[in-house]
Amino acid sequence: MNALKEGWFSELSTMWPGECFSLKVKQVLHEEKSKFQDILVFDSENYGRVLVLDGVIQQTERDECAYQEMMAHIPLAALKTDPKKVCVIGGGDGGVVREILKHPSVEEVHLCEIDEGVVNASKKFLPHMNMSFESPKLKLHIYDGAVFLKEHKNCFDVVIVDSSDPVGPASSLFGPEFYKSCKEALNENGILCTQAESMWLHLDIIAGMKDFIVDIFPNVSYSTISIPTYPSGAIGFFICSKDESNDVKVAKRTEWFESAKDTLQYYNPGLHASSFVLPLFASRRLGLKQ
Repeated sequence: MNALKEGWFSELSTMWPGECFSLKVKQVLHEEKSKFQDILVFDSENYGRVLVLDGVIQQTERDECAYQEMMAHIPLAALKTDPKKVCVIGGGDGGVVREILKHPSVEEVHLCEIDEGVVNASKKFLPHMNMSFESPKLKLHIYDGAVFLKEHKNCFDVVIVDSSDPVGPASSLFGPEFYKSCKEALNENGILCTQAESMWLHLDIIAGMKDFIVDIFPNVSYSTISIPTYPSGAIGFFICSKDESNDVKVAKRTEWFESAKDTLQYYNPGLHASSFVLPLFASRRLGLKQ
């Protein structure tokens, strides 16, 4: 791959023109061209093992906790009732599933990943994710997530869309038809959490998404987190509830946290709330309540 040169990996993409993030490579462990994308796994000098799809970092051992924990625990903790059935679209590395399983009330997690190559590479080379794939609560579907949701109406307490950027195999997950399918797949008080880019790089994309999401969901908020190896060092989520009265910025369920906090590195109920406080440039552009 062109991104690997002289012992370094450089994240080159038109999604962030004029800049890139680089990591020193200790050893390349896996390179594959799947049916859908290029898959790369390598050991880095400072961030442990790294998973890369189509030249874009998806996770590193050192900082994946920020993304996986917040993406899972914000929507699950924001529910007014205990979650029982959760769907993850994308997320073939298994990290979000790992975090969901820390909620004892969850009975089923449906993981729908279109690229089996991502699942297989994660099972083999990302051992800190392997526990999630072995859980009897996990139902793995190698399938198109957009189609899967259309086939499962009123099924889930929470739907989590752990997608890559809106290019390649994830492009179908960023339009209004997909969000309508997400809403229909949720039960009457369900919550959607979806990856929604960086406010520092993609504010126009985020604002465009917000414009159609607020026509679909009665309750829409935007949360942002710090994560060093994602473009600009930040990533955001749309948190959308079918229950207009549910303040998703507040963690209502905290008993699971007391039993799981020794296994957590990033999420806590205070950070849950503060992640929705946006800088003025972003809050002005998005026009969402804070």
